[in-house]
Amino acid sequence: MSETPADKTGVLLVNLGSPASPKTGDVRRFLREFLGDPRVVNLPRPLWWLILNLFVLPFRPRKSAHAYQSIWTEQGSPLIVFSQQLTEKLKARYGGPSLAIDCAMRYGKPALRDKLRDLKKQGVTEIVVLPLYPQYSSTTTASIFDIVADEFVDWRHMPGLRFISDFHQHPAYIAAVAASVQQHWQENGQAQLLVMSFHGLPAKLTEWGDPYYYQCQTSARLIAEKLGLTETQWKLVFQSRFGRAEWLKPYCVEVLEELPKQGIRQIDMICPGFSVDCLETLEEIAIANRELFLEAGGESYRYIPCLNDSDAHVELMLELIRTAR
Repeated sequence: MSETPADKTGVLLVNLGSPASPKTGDVRRFLREFLGDPRVVNLPRPLWWLILNLFVLPFRPRKSAHAYQSIWTEQGSPLIVFSQQLTEKLKARYGGPSLAIDCAMRYGKPALRDKLRDLKKQGVTEIVVLPLYPQYSSTTTASIFDIVADEFVDWRHMPGLRFISDFHQHPAYIAAVAASVQQHWQENGQAQLLVMSFHGLPAKLTEWGDPYYYQCQTSARLIAEKLGLTETQWKLVFQSRFGRAEWLKPYCVEVLEELPKQGIRQIDMICPGFSVDCLETLEEIAIANRELFLEAGGESYRYIPCLNDSDAHVELMLELIRTAR
C-alpha cells in the first residue's frame, strides 16, 4: 500500500506586473493586457475596445515608456526586482520541503498561471495566494482571484486554497509602515505634514460596493495613530487619476498645489497602498509630484520608500502566511 504524500504548501506573492523593458513596444504590449482587463476598466467592452485601440494604445505607450525609462534599473523593473527580492528573502528564511514560496505577476511575466502550474508539478496540497495589495479592490485583488479560479477549472485535483484578500489593518502592516516613517524622521527630522497617497479609483466603484476607499481611510488613520499624529499633522490623498470621470478625492496634485498657500511648505510623502516601489511611487510621486509641489511654493518634499524587501516586510509576509495556513 502506497504512503500518503507529505503535505506541502505553496505560497505565491502576486503583484501587478511590469513591461518586459521600458521600450515603447514592450510598454504597449503590457498596457494592452493590463487595460484590456474588464476588472480594470468598467466600460462596455465594444466601447472600451474602440477607445483603447484608437485613442489609448497609439499614443500613451510612448509617454509611459519615457516614465519607465526614468526609474528603470540595471536589474530591471523596480516593481519586479523588489517583489522578487522580497520573495527570495522570505524563501531563504522560511522556505523548505513543506513550504514552497514564489512570486508571480498578474500581467506580464512571471505569469500567474505559469507559477500556479509550477506549484502543481511540485505536488502541493495547499496554495496560499497573497496579493501584494494591502487594501482590497475589485480592480486589483479580484482580478488576481479571477485568474486563480479560471486556472483551477481545468485541474482534476484541486489543492486547498487560501486567498488573502487584504491586510489593510493588520497590526504588523501598520507597525511596519509606521516604523519606516519613524526611522526617516530619526535620520532627517519631521516635516510639517505627513501626506499618505493611495492609488486612485473611479468614485463610482465605491457606490458599487468596492471597499477600497474605506480601507484606505482605515489604514491611514491607524498609521497616524501609531505615529501619535494629530489630525492636523497628516493628510490622505489619492493619486494617478485617469480619464474625465470623477475619481476618489482629494486629488493628490490639487492638494500639493494648495498646501504652500496654507503655509505648509515642508512635507513627507508615503504610499501605504503599495507594498514595493514602482512607476507610480518612483516617477509620479517621487519625481513629478515633487516638482509640482516645489513649483507651487513648497520648500521641502521628501519621499519615504515603500517597505520593499525590508526585514519588517518579510516578517509581515510570514505572519500573513501563518494566519492563512
